[in-house]
Amino acid sequence: MFTGIVEGIGSLAEVKGTGGGYRVRIHTSLASQLKIGDSLAVNGVCLTVILIDGEHVLADVGPETARVTTFGALQRGQEVNLERPMRADGRVDGHFVLGHVDGVGVVEEVRHEGESHWLTIGFPPALAPYFIRKGSIAVEGVSLTVAGLGERQFDVMVIPHTWSHTVLKNLRKGDKVNLECDMIGKYVVRAMEARKQ
Repeated sequence: MFTGIVEGIGSLAEVKGTGGGYRVRIHTSLASQLKIGDSLAVNGVCLTVILIDGEHVLADVGPETARVTTFGALQRGQEVNLERPMRADGRVDGHFVLGHVDGVGVVEEVRHEGESHWLTIGFPPALAPYFIRKGSIAVEGVSLTVAGLGERQFDVMVIPHTWSHTVLKNLRKGDKVNLECDMIGKYVVRAMEARKQ
């Protein structure tokens, strides 16, 4: 489990196809703090570290993950948000993030307000029940607050620190992003569905 508070930006040193999926080599200063078998959130997707080589970590991306996330279009040199799992004895600064992407959104607009930035992101219709104004959403693994909500899109404001310390600063109109809705909201919706049945 993660919190959506990005610890660092890594870069994809290699993306190698493996029968429908990929093996990625990520250059990161976090490598020395990881061990084989550890989980690592990469743009909000929970991956397992399979090898550590100096300042590089390797992880496999399965075919299903490649299909349901933005990972089907990974490119060498691409920057990625990285977060190690939360500690049970630590503070939860963002919100509970599982690293299990619910869907892929599309950036509809990027605009400035002072030193902050607004992002408008379109989401798949199936995710609509999981959004609430002032609720939490993970975008590319970053814990953000839903500031505005429409039928098929939401707005988030990104403060300068988050903008400069994550890959959100690289987003442009039309870019696809990994979305993970708030876990608590998903359980509430599922419980209500089960009651109706």
